[in-house]
Formats: sequence, C-alpha cells, structure tokens
Amino acid sequence: MNQPTPYPDGGDYQWGPAQPPHPYDGAFGYGYPQPPPAPIAPSAPLAPMGAGPGVPLLAIGDITVLQDAIVTPNGTLPLKGAVWNAVDMSRTEERIPTHAVVLAVVFSLLCLVGLFFLLMKEKRTTGFIQISVTSGGRHHTTMIPATGPETLHWVMGQINYARSLSM
Repeated sequence: MNQPTPYPDGGDYQWGPAQPPHPYDGAFGYGYPQPPPAPIAPSAPLAPMGAGPGVPLLAIGDITVLQDAIVTPNGTLPLKGAVWNAVDMSRTEERIPTHAVVLAVVFSLLCLVGLFFLLMKEKRTTGFIQISVTSGGRHHTTMIPATGPETLHWVMGQINYARSLSM
C-alpha cells in the first residue's frame, strides 16, 4: 500500500468525535467529582399563571383552553360563549372472579365454608366520557377513557371550570 493515511496525525486512529480539552486539566470526567455549576444569572421576573394569551389554562383530551381561545385539532374556537357538554358512556360491571368460583368448589367439601368465596365481587369500569365544545359556529368532540367511577367526577370538574371561563 503506497497510499498516504487519511488521518491528519499520521495514522493513529481515534474513535469518536474529537474532544475539546477540559478547562480543569482533565481532572474531571465521567464518574469523577464535578466542579460546582456556575451561578445562574438573574432574569426577568416570571409572569403570573394565566397572564399571557398563549398560556394553557386547561387541557381535556385533545382540547386545550387558553386565556381567550379554545385550541382543537379542528382549529381555534373563541372562548367567550362556548357551550360545553359531557356525556357519560361508561359502565361499571360487578362480577364474581374466576378464582373465587374455583375456591368455592374446592372448599365446599369442608362444611360448605367455601360458599363464602362466592361473596367476593370485582368491579370493573369500561367505556368513555364524550366531551364536546361548540363555539363560533364550529364543533369538536373528544373521548376520555373511563378508568374508574371517579373519572366522571374529574371530567365534570374540568368542564365546569371551562364553563366558568366561557362566560
């Protein structure tokens, strides 16, 4: 091979990007104590919550309520005069779990004590809560999955807050 090496230092290949020299003489690195961070320069005071027009006040699914507007995937709606609706399409089922039936059969041979296992109940909530908002001649609907009976109360609290902002 008579071709010159493509590396500028004469052939010693170094893996990875070139590292700039560390200002602390190489004494610090991964796993070693680090110097204290530089103090942060003071900046302008923070604005109070809800002060700017682009600050989100509330988010319900894919609906975001700003100080003066409602942002949805269908576009931006005016906040004033918005009509909010919620429809509960969830259900809570109560059933006897499989392991309780098995235990009842196994222990029914012992003086019918196993029948107490049939008193075990399991509750499961499934379905959605539908939220719709109408304002400025436009309409948007979103679905919130119901994970328990308390989901409806949480959504209704959010809707009531949005209604108070819309007045």
